[in-house]
Amino acid sequence: MKTFTKFLAPAGLALTMLAALPAQAQVEGKLATVDVSRTIIGTNAFQNAYEQINTTYSQQNELRRTKAQERQTLLATFDKNGDKQVDDAELQAKQKTPDFTKLQTLEQEIQALNNQIDGARIYAIEQIIVQYASALQDVTTRDQIKMVIDPGSLLFAGPEADITQKVTTVLNAKVPQVLVVPPQGWQPSREGAALYQEIQQRLIAAQIAQQQQQQAQQANPAAPVGR
Repeated sequence: MKTFTKFLAPAGLALTMLAALPAQAQVEGKLATVDVSRTIIGTNAFQNAYEQINTTYSQQNELRRTKAQERQTLLATFDKNGDKQVDDAELQAKQKTPDFTKLQTLEQEIQALNNQIDGARIYAIEQIIVQYASALQDVTTRDQIKMVIDPGSLLFAGPEADITQKVTTVLNAKVPQVLVVPPQGWQPSREGAALYQEIQQRLIAAQIAQQQQQQAQQANPAAPVGR
C-alpha cells in the first residue's frame, strides 16, 4: 500500500526499516499484515456513510447525471466527422462559438457537483482513519504482534496473519458513525483524498468483477456460483 503507510507499524518497526534488518530479526516475533483501504471499507461507519451520502446528496447526483447528459449531447454537435469522438481540431473549430462557452460552463458545474459528493465521502473517511492507528495498536497489543507489514511486502507472513478484519472490528467500536456534511471551510487532506481514490478504485474493480460474474452466470446457468 502506498497510502497511509505511516499507520502500518506502531507495533514496532516502520516499513522503511525492514530492508535494513538482518534476516533473523525479520522473522523474530509475531508478524501480521493489514490492508488499510479494506479495513476502512469494511467498517459500518463507512458503509452507512456512503448510503447516507446517496440520500443526502440525491439532488446533486440527479443534477450531475442531467448535466452530464447535456454535455454528451452538446459534444455530439462538435463531432463533424461522425467518429463518435471529438478531436483537437473539432474542439478548436468550436472555440469561438456559444456552444464552446456552454460546454465550459457545463464542465464547471459538473466538477462543482463532483466536488460536493466526493468531499462528503472524503470527510467521512477522514473521520474513520483518524482512529486507525489507535485501533491497530489495540489489536497488535492484544495479539502480541511484534511487527505489522504491508500485504505486498516481500517478507512472507501468510494469509493467516491478516488482521484487517480485527482492526475493522475495533474501528466499529471506536467510530460507530460519522457525519457526511463537512463544516463550512473544511478542505480534504492530501492523505484523505489519496485514500479515497484508492478506495474508489477498489470499489469499482469489485463492481466490475461482480458484473462479469453475473454475465458469466447468465451465459452459463449450469456453472457453479463462485467457481
